[in-house]
Amino acid sequence: MVGDGNAAAAARTATPEVGINPRERSVRPIDPGVEIGHVHLRAGDLDRIRAFYVDILGFDVVFHVPDALFIAAGGYHHTLGFNTWQTRGAGPAPAGTTGLYHVAIRYPTRAALGDALRRLRDARWPLDGFNDHGTHEAVYLRDPEENGLELCWDRPREEWPRDEDGHLTPGGNQLDLEGLLREGL
Repeated sequence: MVGDGNAAAAARTATPEVGINPRERSVRPIDPGVEIGHVHLRAGDLDRIRAFYVDILGFDVVFHVPDALFIAAGGYHHTLGFNTWQTRGAGPAPAGTTGLYHVAIRYPTRAALGDALRRLRDARWPLDGFNDHGTHEAVYLRDPEENGLELCWDRPREEWPRDEDGHLTPGGNQLDLEGLLREGL
């Protein structure tokens, strides 16, 4: 199920070059309450998408027509949307092209993330990697269309690692997969 999780996770969490300050505050900051409400993706095969997101991960179907599928968690109008309006039968975008890197699906608890990991294990779904970032724990994989997914849960903000100036200092620690699988059983 899991390949070289540490190598894949390290590639996804590469730190900036020494001497580069990654923190930059906008002159006109966005309201801190703004959230990403949903993601809508092009797809080639909605049946494969449905089998993965509904049958394995457990999302609910909100709306399904021959060329579009909208799914949700918790009664939201749609968490993820997929369509084949211009892509029916198309394969994944070739490696080395621009586009979406991954979508993060945030679970409310560590136990809920553990349940997702058990579902993937039971379906024998391959993982690209996994990591404990300090702020959150994450499992990385690809959906049937090769879209990158990060399944994660956030630790409470008061537990996030910070330096003496209060800036976040997320890291790349080994995720305890066995502990995550036992969580909530």
